[in-house]
Amino acid sequence: MAPKKGESKVLAQNKKASHDYFIEDTYEAGMVLTGTEIKSLRRARANIGDAFSTIRNGEVFLHNMHISPFEEGNRANPTDPTRTRKLLLHKGQISKLIGASKRDGYTIVPLKVYIRNGYAKLLIGLGKGKKQHDKRATAAKKDADRDIQRALRDNQKVSR
Repeated sequence: MAPKKGESKVLAQNKKASHDYFIEDTYEAGMVLTGTEIKSLRRARANIGDAFSTIRNGEVFLHNMHISPFEEGNRANPTDPTRTRKLLLHKGQISKLIGASKRDGYTIVPLKVYIRNGYAKLLIGLGKGKKQHDKRATAAKKDADRDIQRALRDNQKVSR
């Protein structure tokens, strides 16, 4: 079932981002794509697992996002699947990202790609890298929460 107008359909997600970074702030950015790239993206043929963002000359760019070539597309105009793509943000958002990414340990991490109102959007987050002990603590907290939920669920089954 297709999402209604105003809703979004997630096409690609970076699941390792929450494992590797503390995400402090998120921004929604548009992407500059070619016609065949958006057609391939609508078929969920994208991968942002290795993608990262940089800021050059006051503009934000996305590197290493893989969008598979569209099979039925224009054969005379092949594109590089991992080409650098420009992200569209407001000037104020870019200046906040510039200031935040200059601080030690902060980076701009792509989180997910989705379609909203017919346009391809990328959710980027300002992330601070986790240390190994932070990753272990997060995993332990998730395990404890899962055990608590399981115990509550089992307790409700017994009481009925």
